[in-house]
Amino acid sequence: MKKYAIYTAALAALMMTTGCADDFLEQENTYQQNQQTFFDSNAAVAAATSPLYSHVWYDFNDKFYYGMGDGRANNITAQYSDYIYPYTNFTETSLSTGLTEAWAALYSVVAQSNNSIKNIRDYSTANVSETAKTQAIAEARFMRGTAYWYIASLWGCAIIYDDTQQLVDNYVVYAQPQADAMEFAIRDLEYAAVNLPASQGDLGRVTKYSAYGMLSRVYLAMAGLTTSGRYDGTNVATDKNRGTRNEYYLDMAKKAAEKVINESGASLLSNYADLFAAKTQNNNAESLFQLQFLPGADMAGAGQSMTRFLAWSTTVGDTNAWGGATYCSWDLWREFKEYADATLGVNSIDDAVRRHYSVASYGEVYPELSADPQNPYIYGETENASSQGANIKKYVIGTNKVNGFSVPNNSGINTYMLRLAEVYLNYVEAVMGNAGVTQDTKALECFNAIRQRAQMPVKTQVTYEDLRHEYRVELAFEGLYWYFLIRRGYYQQQEVVNYLNNQQRNASYYESSTHEYKLSDTYTSPGPSVDIATASDLLLPMSATDQTKNPLLKTDVNGQITTQPYTFGEREVTDAQLF
Repeated sequence: MKKYAIYTAALAALMMTTGCADDFLEQENTYQQNQQTFFDSNAAVAAATSPLYSHVWYDFNDKFYYGMGDGRANNITAQYSDYIYPYTNFTETSLSTGLTEAWAALYSVVAQSNNSIKNIRDYSTANVSETAKTQAIAEARFMRGTAYWYIASLWGCAIIYDDTQQLVDNYVVYAQPQADAMEFAIRDLEYAAVNLPASQGDLGRVTKYSAYGMLSRVYLAMAGLTTSGRYDGTNVATDKNRGTRNEYYLDMAKKAAEKVINESGASLLSNYADLFAAKTQNNNAESLFQLQFLPGADMAGAGQSMTRFLAWSTTVGDTNAWGGATYCSWDLWREFKEYADATLGVNSIDDAVRRHYSVASYGEVYPELSADPQNPYIYGETENASSQGANIKKYVIGTNKVNGFSVPNNSGINTYMLRLAEVYLNYVEAVMGNAGVTQDTKALECFNAIRQRAQMPVKTQVTYEDLRHEYRVELAFEGLYWYFLIRRGYYQQQEVVNYLNNQQRNASYYESSTHEYKLSDTYTSPGPSVDIATASDLLLPMSATDQTKNPLLKTDVNGQITTQPYTFGEREVTDAQLF
């Protein structure tokens, strides 16, 4: 049963270095792969957290990152991919493909984070400084807190534990309520915020500003789950349509975002294209947290496998390219191409820059996908276009012949988990608060910086609808839109449900004879095989496999999982320490 701890130590040892590699994952072993002897230097302790940036997230990244974050939110339509379409169509059951894998993937992050923390505490020798131990533990808690935010958001409950072996010995335990899981995530991230350094010697490691950025996201969620003040177990909001959020957490979200904006040194890339270009995606100035993958690696869990499910042909992806029938939804494509902007008084506006680099639509020219400068890749002309709609361009970087480092099943680029543009939008949302509109100078500065990069006109005020639209088109296919919607659903539930039922889901929209993208005159809503969304669809069912393993995860006659509150100790971090 020590395979978890050995796994962490062994992988860390495989990635250990004596040199100064730019990428902290590009390391070689100089240490024995043994718990009792491994943690004998600051470098060894730092190496113990390296697998938390890739291996433990691998199964989440492979399909669930975009399948849930974008598929469920109807940014993606994939009528033949069983890890996407049941979630897009609201037809998933406890037996659906992906549920067991998603739960297991996120708990892999929790388990390995726990083991890293335990091993660092138990086996570090006198050669390891207290600072090195604290920072490594803070990294692991950052990862664990992020995983619990996902779990709490998706299932509305979580099994909270900090001792992996204890859970292995007795896994039939009650889950804890959603607010408890969110509070656990917050405490982990707050610990990370005050104990991680402002900058890291190893490129790609998270910093205190990564933690503050993630806190801006999680505080916004907690603002919708609670009524007023710090969470204490008694202030859970029960009215999901009350229309207001907890001002305490809105203020905390604002302060956390401000820390990143004012102090981190992170900056928006000047060109939106560079965010997803092969040579400039990894660990750029806008990135606050990326999953780190090794270019050219064939070691399980070390490669960027997601691209193979998005690349639409072997001309734009190495050998395995299965994304031909995975395309941008009609609802999102229309929002890129012909959005009616009420606050600008414009009936139709084309978000051409972000559309081009997010979605490959007919006639769009992509020199970066061709090895021949004289013959750039033209979507729909170089090869046939998708027969159903426009394909997804983000994360598609061409073949090795073009970029020089991708290999089959590993494009070699990182996955965005948090970037500065989201923190800007989180700041705007926190400032807007319960008002539904803001003209705040700094909020407008943040909002318009994102729009100006995309060559979109600036705003003199921001409404919730402006924010929703901007969040969607800026971060499309980055696995986030669903979580934006469900946190709105904590206090505007019926509004969100109505929105989900008016997205024209599962629509094909490409007219091959004219190369037009338009909805068929015969389309009726909801689309084929799409169920009507209800409030229950804002959470996922627990997989049948996990219910069998742990019967306490089964629902009662009201469809609810019985939960028991988590016993929290004293707070480790005060508001004064944070801000």
